[in-house]
Amino acid sequence: MQHQDIIVIGAGPAGLTAGFYLGLYGLDTVIFEEKIAGGYAAEIPSLENYPGCVEGMSGKDIVDRMVAQCKKAGTEIRQFERVIELSFKEKKHVVKTEKSEYSADAVIIASGRHPQMLGVPGEDHFHGKGISHCAVCDGAFFKDKKVVVVGEDRRAAEVAIFLSKIASQVKLICGKEELCAERVLLESLEEQKVEILGETELKEIKGDMKVKSIVLLDKTTGDTKETDVDGIFVQLEGVPNSQLAKESGIKVDNEGYILVDDRGRTKIENIYAIGDVIASPTKLVVTASAQAATAALDVLKHIDKRA
Repeated sequence: MQHQDIIVIGAGPAGLTAGFYLGLYGLDTVIFEEKIAGGYAAEIPSLENYPGCVEGMSGKDIVDRMVAQCKKAGTEIRQFERVIELSFKEKKHVVKTEKSEYSADAVIIASGRHPQMLGVPGEDHFHGKGISHCAVCDGAFFKDKKVVVVGEDRRAAEVAIFLSKIASQVKLICGKEELCAERVLLESLEEQKVEILGETELKEIKGDMKVKSIVLLDKTTGDTKETDVDGIFVQLEGVPNSQLAKESGIKVDNEGYILVDDRGRTKIENIYAIGDVIASPTKLVVTASAQAATAALDVLKHIDKRA
């Protein structure tokens, strides 16, 4: 069994920041990522609320820089190596992947979230045939077409603004009365003539070989209407990737988010969790990075006496 000083699970902004700090201090650190590095952040069209991004920068650009910085610090990133089991029952923490088994002095879980589904008729049939969770990946397929974005926060706003420069018409379907987003995003939505449909719920998706229309419910009046649309970009709050953590004995809240203290520590010694997978009121790239730095420095105090 191969041994690492530290194992980080997930290569989003949180995992990459932790990997950078740990590598910087000379700890033998590896990051396991089941897909490619970046997570949700890599899909952000333009990041307006990250320090230093005065003109905005794509999430992918920031992630690419984080990856380069991480590697320069000496941390290894193993993409497409999915973690399938965690065992913290013995003093030696064990992380099992699809390829091998590893032990570590400390483990940092930064597994993030996965997209939440709408759960409406037609969704399964039209997935990939007009329904998308990634505007950066699929936006070009909807040039000069009518699209809707479904969401309630800044992520939905960012995607709608991005699509407004590609599609002929963009509407943002928000289940709440008001969209929860920064003023600069709300102003940009208005400038780009994106119509926000508040107190509205998407109830059904219709079409033939691809999406043709959707049925909307006005939650205020109870009325429904069908409207033509070519594409649907779902940007609902994600679901935490915490199942393995829960199965290993780590405590989670009612929504599945991992419970940690102010240093990212779980109740199990030398097991940490950071980023979108933890119970935190704020889900931002900057807060994920801050949580990672805090956790990494705390790890150093317990694993390496140089900090």
